[in-house]
Amino acid sequence: MMSGIKGNKCAIVIRRLILWVILTNIILVLYCLTNSSQGKNRGSQQSTCALSVAELLKKNVSMPSESTKSQGCSPKVNIMFMKTHKTASSTILNILFRFGEKHKLKFALPNGRNDFFYPSPFLCSQVKDYRLGDCFNIVCNHMRFDHREVAKLLPPDAAYITILRDPVALFESSFHYYHRAVPLTWRIDGENKLAEFLNNPQSFYSADAFNSFYLRNMLFFDFGLDNNLEADDPRVMRDIRNLSKRFDLVLFAEYFEESLVLLKDTLCWTTEDILYFKLNARRSSSVSHLTPELRARALQWNGADWRLYQHFNATFWARVETYGKDRMKQEVNELRRRNSEMRDICIEDGGAVEAHKIQDARFLPWQPVGESSILGYNIRKNIDPNFRKICEKMLTPEIQYLSDLGVNLWLTRLWGWLKDAVFIV
Repeated sequence: MMSGIKGNKCAIVIRRLILWVILTNIILVLYCLTNSSQGKNRGSQQSTCALSVAELLKKNVSMPSESTKSQGCSPKVNIMFMKTHKTASSTILNILFRFGEKHKLKFALPNGRNDFFYPSPFLCSQVKDYRLGDCFNIVCNHMRFDHREVAKLLPPDAAYITILRDPVALFESSFHYYHRAVPLTWRIDGENKLAEFLNNPQSFYSADAFNSFYLRNMLFFDFGLDNNLEADDPRVMRDIRNLSKRFDLVLFAEYFEESLVLLKDTLCWTTEDILYFKLNARRSSSVSHLTPELRARALQWNGADWRLYQHFNATFWARVETYGKDRMKQEVNELRRRNSEMRDICIEDGGAVEAHKIQDARFLPWQPVGESSILGYNIRKNIDPNFRKICEKMLTPEIQYLSDLGVNLWLTRLWGWLKDAVFIV
């Protein structure tokens, strides 16, 4: 009897796996067909936003770039946010979406899906309705970074911003979130697949395998760098120094509130502009805790990301020192107070809930394959009408917000339907 049950379960797993491979291949074919036209214009893109701005200046035509002056500086509206994976970047994205809508700014948006054809390197032609020489205010969706291509979209005064996370926490989160999308992990036995992997990563890893970038130095990969470099390779520090020249501000998931205060200061924004609810967060029961030995192994395996993190962590705290520790403490406390007020105004029962408890599909976050571990929110039933709009914006996940901004997410939605058809959450 037991052997029959085990046999049935095994057969179900095998059928799911076969169907999963077939459907994944269908998605890849659709992706390739959609993406095949994206690379054609790479070498021919001579006209850029910077050149368009220069031409306007020659003609004495003003280029709108900054809002009305306030408190001695002008709010910056030209922003490139390099959205890294699993780093609280979805929360930053919501802040940028709200700011852009409020000030009627022009977004460079993806087309057909919620990212710029990640993991392919970014191309200007991946931007929805892009034409040579077009200027945008905000670029902020997932991409594999290419500074030369991004710079073609933005005025020269654009602020470049990104966010990092402790590489061990990032690796753990990525491993669990994407493991069903990474065939390399499918043959790992045991209940603790992460520990099995870290005990002998080379046995389960190949740099050329499908989606292998999710398993090593993911930050390096997102920045368009070689994620298979060892930490002591001289190219690692060379690449980190080059990134230092590209980005005006690097935020940290571990110091999120301090990061937002520095963001506000850098962009000359207000506290109202940086209010937030934590989006795309996992329930605590789905988060594993690594032993000191496994943490050391994870750091070694993600050594390039660790050096990247250490470098910018030092510059971050130097910046906090310059800003003033007492001033920072006051600003963080004010941000917490304002956020608490907004939670009381907007959120039913004041906190995040499991996906199956979310009553309105508009606020249902995207879930990983075969799981329902990402939390969301219910908007208050008797909400003050004066706050309904801002509350709805703050609670809206990325996919729904992009739809509201006019992006046709047909490929993302097809992928979502296929994954849910194979792995019923």
